[in-house]
Amino acid sequence: MRGQRLVAALMTALLAGCGPAVATPDPVPAAVGPAPERPYSVGMRQFTLDPDGRRPLPVTVWYPAQPSPAPPDVVDPPVDPAAGSDVSGPSGPRAAAALPSRPSVFAAPSGSGRATPASPGPERGPRVRPGAPFAAGRFPVVLYSHGLRSLPALHAALTTRWAAAGFVVVAPTYPRTNQRARAYTRDDVRNQPADAWRLIRHLVRLGARHGDPLGAHMAVDRFAAAGHSAGGHTTLGMFASGQPSPVRAGIVIAGGRMVAGLSRPLAPTLFVHGSADRIVPESIGRAAYARCLGPAAFLSLTGQGHGEYLTPGRPGFAQVLATTTDFLRWTLYADRAALHRLPTDATAPGTTL
Repeated sequence: MRGQRLVAALMTALLAGCGPAVATPDPVPAAVGPAPERPYSVGMRQFTLDPDGRRPLPVTVWYPAQPSPAPPDVVDPPVDPAAGSDVSGPSGPRAAAALPSRPSVFAAPSGSGRATPASPGPERGPRVRPGAPFAAGRFPVVLYSHGLRSLPALHAALTTRWAAAGFVVVAPTYPRTNQRARAYTRDDVRNQPADAWRLIRHLVRLGARHGDPLGAHMAVDRFAAAGHSAGGHTTLGMFASGQPSPVRAGIVIAGGRMVAGLSRPLAPTLFVHGSADRIVPESIGRAAYARCLGPAAFLSLTGQGHGEYLTPGRPGFAQVLATTTDFLRWTLYADRAALHRLPTDATAPGTTL
């Protein structure tokens, strides 16, 4: 990979005072607190939403946990770059799609990137402790959607690092597109935005339930949605109405197809895409980017395919980690310094295109 390109309309729209007022994060409630300065330990829990219903939804939750006295063992799960594919097939080089007419283009290197202050780092991930006690306080929530024939665990290299950075990450296993689905059908992606909203409503109810062990630590007025491939389509589908919603931000990784009506997000949206993605061509992501009504940014990884940049140690992972983490810090913690770091997260002097 020779470089990356970040189209930082976030910077021009917000720093210049343009863009919809609904897109600018308001002050963080006292119960949430400022963006973390240091990484947390990470815990993991699982539950099933509507286990006896028509569409049961197993959910994996990664969250900031109390420190462990044990050594910080680090184990990153294997990542399958093809997991979440819309169609099977290899990735390879192709001509990059033309840039839409959005301002401020930044380039990014293929080497190591700058991590955010609260990140455990691009190479060394957090130790995950199932059932660990929550860290004190309430934390913003990120709903992460997997792709076709995938599972939440296959995305843990990214989601556990977000949890270490101070976010509760909830990852549903969609009933008919996951890797173990008995009645697999790719067309079921159109139903997944509704599944995601069903989970958000459940989390909001937990947040209002006094003493709930999960709800007591979620800031349920501060949601972001993220996803890879078909999970990125699902994320965009959550904004299909184009109206303001409780979801304050979106991250679309290797996605962009419309699955639930016209998606024109008002909330800040970050797109991450490989320029050589043959499964979901970059042009699809750029078309979705061009439809955004609110501030949007596009991080293009030159020469990359459908998701190898989500694997620690592979080119691009450091930039994706730093950029997505700072994007979440800005949109969910109102961390203005994180907003200003976004171009630096994806650039290095002398190595940009």
